[in-house]
Amino acid sequence: MLRTHTCGELYISHIDQSITLCGWVHRIRNKGAIIWIDLRDRYGITQLMLEEDDNNKDLIAKAQTIGREYVLQVSGVVIKRLAPNPNLLTGDIEIKVQAINILNVSQTPPFLIEPNTDGGEDLRMEYRYLDLRRSPLQKSLFLRHLVTQHTHQYLAEQHFVHIETPFLIKSTPGGARDFLIPSRMHEKQFYALPQSPQVFKQLLMIGGFDRYYQIAKCFRDEDMRADRQPEFTQIDCELSFVTQSDVLTIFEAFVKYIFKAIIQVDLPAFPCLTYQEAMAQYGTDKPDIRFAMPIVDLTKLLQAHPCPLFDEQPLVAGLCVKGGAQYSRKQLDGLTTFVKDLNLVSKTPIYIKYIDSNTIQTSLDKYYSLPQMQALAAHMQASDGDLLIILPGDVEKTRVALGQLRLKLRDDLQLVTPDQFAPLWVIDFPLLEWDEEKQVYTAVHHPFTSPKEEDIALLSTQPAAVRANAYDLVINGLEVGGGSIRIHEKHLQEKIFSILGLTPEEMSQQFGFMIKAFEYGTPPHGGIAFGLDRLCAVLAGEASIKPFIAFPKNNAGRDVMMQAPAPISQEQISELGTFVN
Repeated sequence: MLRTHTCGELYISHIDQSITLCGWVHRIRNKGAIIWIDLRDRYGITQLMLEEDDNNKDLIAKAQTIGREYVLQVSGVVIKRLAPNPNLLTGDIEIKVQAINILNVSQTPPFLIEPNTDGGEDLRMEYRYLDLRRSPLQKSLFLRHLVTQHTHQYLAEQHFVHIETPFLIKSTPGGARDFLIPSRMHEKQFYALPQSPQVFKQLLMIGGFDRYYQIAKCFRDEDMRADRQPEFTQIDCELSFVTQSDVLTIFEAFVKYIFKAIIQVDLPAFPCLTYQEAMAQYGTDKPDIRFAMPIVDLTKLLQAHPCPLFDEQPLVAGLCVKGGAQYSRKQLDGLTTFVKDLNLVSKTPIYIKYIDSNTIQTSLDKYYSLPQMQALAAHMQASDGDLLIILPGDVEKTRVALGQLRLKLRDDLQLVTPDQFAPLWVIDFPLLEWDEEKQVYTAVHHPFTSPKEEDIALLSTQPAAVRANAYDLVINGLEVGGGSIRIHEKHLQEKIFSILGLTPEEMSQQFGFMIKAFEYGTPPHGGIAFGLDRLCAVLAGEASIKPFIAFPKNNAGRDVMMQAPAPISQEQISELGTFVN
């Protein structure tokens, strides 16, 4: 070893010991007769001290040549620091340097290697290897390491078997776009990178492995956003002989274990909402329940009295903003603009300032009496000083608009903090949705999701009314995981494929291996997958998943460090043959 200790493990107890450290030059303070150098590695920072005397002029001269991010090997003696630094683990000591070996030199970095750097995201992603030296990014990746470590430990204790599945697979319809890979040996034929190990983990259940898991790389060719990357990682799990209740129980315990092990947070029991309840109360199937402010249905109450603003509207609903009566005209105009820009409803919000039970400021007073306004306020559970926001329109779009407005109000009013956690299960999603453009039903999750047993009869008469035996785990308004009980009977799987518009020939061509497997004693099974990157971001209270991926893509899906994707040579193209006319 080139070192005896790391830069984060020397304390008062080590005084007078001779040691050797290796690391990067974090900071230099040159006072002429004395030089201080902060040496950094992944474990911490240790201060080095060189004081000029007649015996070390060569050492001082060498130190004068050192720049930021030089790689050093330093030997010396641990001494007590005259001015301790309480912000450092090693802040009580420093190293009186006796020898310096410059292992490598460095150009001046294009940004500061500091927790609060001066480099923008594009620049830091171009020099990601330098960005990885910063302590916030290292902490993020260490957190990810701990999550995967505890995941392996927990699932192994629950008798799950870790099995890797292929990256080069067959492209199948549905879901996001595949990344396609041309085959050199099979001209004009393609592999696809897996969007998930879905088919393989079901085949493993048919293979009798009973409980499978994998920390799986997945690939989806879709548009970028803060919590999405073209390649990402799932904690992918599948179990045989289970019901939905079994899966929720096992993996609620898993998530509680991870939160306790990683950030020492004890999560409460997870509430459970149906998809319909989530949409009606929060306008989204990924509700943030850290704060109140549910959507309140006002249709019957307000349409009981004639009003041109609400008559014949499919839905009239509203939000009660606690303490919002203090909103200025400018602030209310900003909310109106926000709703308009969503392009979901044609009507604009109506505002009611509930000062107290006898002072209600609203443009509705020409249509409704004070007692009627008081009844409305009571229905919305308003208190003195609250703001009531009412929006009429189409049922689904009005709920979504109010759901988006609810989240804006959350951020504007700072109603939550990153260290709050509110998990819940959302269940009973629609199994199918109608694609107007293609005039065909599509699977909301994937075509292997089982319908609720009591809804199977509706497949022949009302496919859109069929509920899926599916479930999502939502934490703080983010979908962290999702799964379903799978179809395990051949005739039901073929019926779903048929409803999705596949002919018998297409079923055989695209999923023939799966249908054949169902003929050989497929057990009832189900599973779930958690987004590892997203779970880490939630644990750390971060909005983006990029800090938890060592080498992420930018918002355009490009690796700006390696300049990928990039053209390939004509020779490579010719070898493939696929694209040659």
